[in-house]
Amino acid sequence: MRRVSWPTGGLWRHPDFLKLWSAETVSQFGTQVSLLAIPLTAVIVLDATAFEVAALGTVEFLPFILFTLPAGVWVDRLPRRPILIIGDFGRAALLASVPVTYLTGHLTLPQLYAVGFGTGICTVFFDVAYQSYLPALVEREQLIEGNSKLEISRSTAQIAGPGFAGLLVQAFTAPYAVLVDALSFVGSGSFIFGIRKYEEPPAAPAPEQKTSLWTELKEGLRFVLSNPNLRAQAGCTSTSNFFFQLVFAIIVVYLVRGLGLSPGVIGLVLSLSSVGSLIAAFTSKRISDRFGIGPTTIGVCVIQGPATLLIAFAPKSFPVPFLVAGGLLLGFVVVVYNITQVSYRQAICPPRLQGRMNSVMRFIVWGTIPLGSLTGGALATWIGLRETMLIGAIGGGASFLWILFSPQRHLREMPEPVEDEPVPTELGAAALPGFADPLPLADDAA
Repeated sequence: MRRVSWPTGGLWRHPDFLKLWSAETVSQFGTQVSLLAIPLTAVIVLDATAFEVAALGTVEFLPFILFTLPAGVWVDRLPRRPILIIGDFGRAALLASVPVTYLTGHLTLPQLYAVGFGTGICTVFFDVAYQSYLPALVEREQLIEGNSKLEISRSTAQIAGPGFAGLLVQAFTAPYAVLVDALSFVGSGSFIFGIRKYEEPPAAPAPEQKTSLWTELKEGLRFVLSNPNLRAQAGCTSTSNFFFQLVFAIIVVYLVRGLGLSPGVIGLVLSLSSVGSLIAAFTSKRISDRFGIGPTTIGVCVIQGPATLLIAFAPKSFPVPFLVAGGLLLGFVVVVYNITQVSYRQAICPPRLQGRMNSVMRFIVWGTIPLGSLTGGALATWIGLRETMLIGAIGGGASFLWILFSPQRHLREMPEPVEDEPVPTELGAAALPGFADPLPLADDAA
C-alpha cells in the first residue's frame, strides 16, 4: 500500500503558521454553527420579527463602527498574539451564556443583542490583530499562499458547518447548538497560545516623538485615503457590503417563512452553496495571476448581482436548485475578491501601519454592514422580502464601478511595498491639509 506523505512545500513546513491555520479552522467550523443557530434562536425560540432579526445583525456589527479605528492604534502599539488569545476566550465566554440562560429559562432577545455586541467587540480587536499578525508570521511572498490556505478553512467550514449546524439545531435546539461555537473559540485560543515565533515588539517612540491616539489614527487614515487603489477598494467593498447586507439580514426569515424550509434543509443548502468558496480558495491565485489584480476584482464583482437574483427569485415550489446555484456563485466570487484584495493591502503596507491600515479599511467596509441590516429589516417590513433582496442585488452588483474608474483597473501584478514615512509629530499631523478635523468618511463610502 502506498503511504500518503505530509506535504512539504511552502507553508506546510511553517509550524507556527500551521498553528494559526488550525486555530482559524477550528473557530470557523464553530462560527458556522452560530451563524445559523443564533438567528434561528431568535426566530423559532423567541418568535422575533423580521426587523428584530435584522436588528440583531446590526448590533453584532455596531462595534465595527464604534471601536475599529481605535483598535487599529492599540494593535500597532501592543503585541498582537495576546490580543488574539483574549479575543478568542472572550467570545467563548459570551457565547456560552446563551445555552446556560436557555437552560435556566431566562433567555431573552435583549441578551442575544448583548452577546452579539460583546462578541462583536472581541471580533473587532481579533480581526484587526489577525490580519496584521499574518505579515509578521510569514514572508511577504507567502501572503497569498497564507490567505488562500486560511480561506480553504473558511470555505470548508462553510460547506460542512451549516449542514452540521442544521442537524445540531434539530437534535438539540438552537440555543444548545451555540455551545459548539463557544468550545471552538477555546480551541482556537489554545492553538494561538502555542505559537512560538518571537514577535518583535512595537518600537517605543522617543519622548519627543510620542503622539496621541488621534494623531496615530490620522496617520492610518492618511495612508488609506491618499492611496487611490485603497480608496477604490474601500468604496467597492463598503458599497457591496451595504447592499448585500440588505439580503443577508433577512435571509433566514426568507428561507423559513418565505420558502418554508426546515433548519435541516437550510443547513444543507448553505453547505452545498459553499462549495464555490472552496473552489475559489484553491484557484484564486491562478485566476489573479492569469487576469491581473484589477481585472479579476472587476470580474468577480460584476457576477454578484445576478447570483443574488437567483436566490431572490427562487420559486417556492422547488427553491433548492436556485438557492444552491446562487450560493455557489456568490461563494466563489466573494472568496476570490477577498484573497486578492486582502493580500494586496497587506503586501503594500509598512509593518508599523498594518494595524491602523486594517482598522481603517475595516471601519469603512464593515461600518456599512449594520446600516444595511437596519435598512434591510425596515424595507422587508415595508415592501416585502423578495423586493428588498432585489434592491440589494442591483445595488451590490454595481459596486464594481469603484474599481472600474480607478487606477486599479490596470493593476496586474502585486506591487512593491509603499515606502514608509517618518512618524508624524503632533504639530506635523495637525498641519496636514484636511486632517485637522475628522474626515468625512461617508463621502468616500458612498
